[in-house]
Amino acid sequence: MSTYLSLLKSRRDFRSLWLGASVSVMGDSMTFIALSWLVLAQPGGTAKLGFLAVCYTAPVVVGGLVAGPLLDRFDKRAALIADSVLRGAAVGSIPLAAAVATVPNWLPFLVAALYGLLKMVPMAAVPAAIPDLVAPEERDAANALESVSYSLSGIIGFTLAAPLLSTLGPANILALDAVTYACFAVAVALIRRPLRPHAKPAAAQAAPVPVFRDRVLVGTTLAFMAFNIAEGAMTMVVAPWLAKEQLPGDGAALSLLMAALSAGELLGGFAAGAWRPKMDRLVAIAVVELVAAAGFLAALGSPDWIPVAAGFLVIGMFSAPMTVWAQSLRMERIPPSQRGRVFSVFRTMMQATPPIGAAAVTPLLVAGNLAGAVVLMSALAALPAFGLLFIREGRRLCITGSSCG
Repeated sequence: MSTYLSLLKSRRDFRSLWLGASVSVMGDSMTFIALSWLVLAQPGGTAKLGFLAVCYTAPVVVGGLVAGPLLDRFDKRAALIADSVLRGAAVGSIPLAAAVATVPNWLPFLVAALYGLLKMVPMAAVPAAIPDLVAPEERDAANALESVSYSLSGIIGFTLAAPLLSTLGPANILALDAVTYACFAVAVALIRRPLRPHAKPAAAQAAPVPVFRDRVLVGTTLAFMAFNIAEGAMTMVVAPWLAKEQLPGDGAALSLLMAALSAGELLGGFAAGAWRPKMDRLVAIAVVELVAAAGFLAALGSPDWIPVAAGFLVIGMFSAPMTVWAQSLRMERIPPSQRGRVFSVFRTMMQATPPIGAAAVTPLLVAGNLAGAVVLMSALAALPAFGLLFIREGRRLCITGSSCG
């Protein structure tokens, strides 16, 4: 803990960014529960969950392609403040509609789509800003804190969502999320160091660095894309379906599963930031990905919630190091002048894949085929790990003098 506390104490601007993002993510965690419950309350709600997942994530593709060039051209602080204002207004439209009359059935899908469209702004801006706010030797710890931010905020948000659903209702939960966006905007405004674009080196002006040909960058991104297909299917469709159809507790069961996932991510993130594996980074990423893939099999333990929750814990615990170690690799290999667009493109590719998993498992669950959905998710999560081992072997051959291709 001393590593993380020292970083937060000594780096004021990073602390402001981290705290603001943490509060915002906490609100987003509750919003996912609230939107899912609003949709489940509609006729044919189970089948509509897949469409909600598509609305929640598919627009990331369009937003990500626009966000990257903007982040490399303008101050990242301004971009983050604008994003917070726009998304706060979007989620606040549902409690406003509920206060005036009733919430139209189409509005949760529209809010989810607007959320997805702007989602890549903070997801690309925060990692692109981290190298400007911390020293190179502090990057693992800073990346781990970003992962911990998502995990800890998720635990709080998902845990609070269950009692708030029964006391406040889903519409008022969204009002709370609108407040968290305002907090993020204030925190970013307190950052003193400008996060303006980096000037391109003279050599890069004539010949841009071909970062998208880097096998390590591309390989890790493709591995995350496949894993996110599986995780998107599990969290956005399978988990709500299990909570409603097979596990006791309804909304409380869904909150428990998502809190278990976040708790695992919290533990894994802390470990990854404070411990450097002695093995090659790509091998370490492949190993933890294989273990995380095994966690999907625990869904077969329903209707007993204990093995299912344990599986979510394993998925989170071993997927978090993937994020921390891969992000540090990217920061080492991406030129500063291209961080905005490269992080945006790669994270867009990774975040746009969950709808594929959601669309794939929804018909299986409608037919009651949980086993088929679990096998599909486990295979998608595990297979890319072997590709990373192949990339690592190619790097070893290059080092020993063989052709790199």
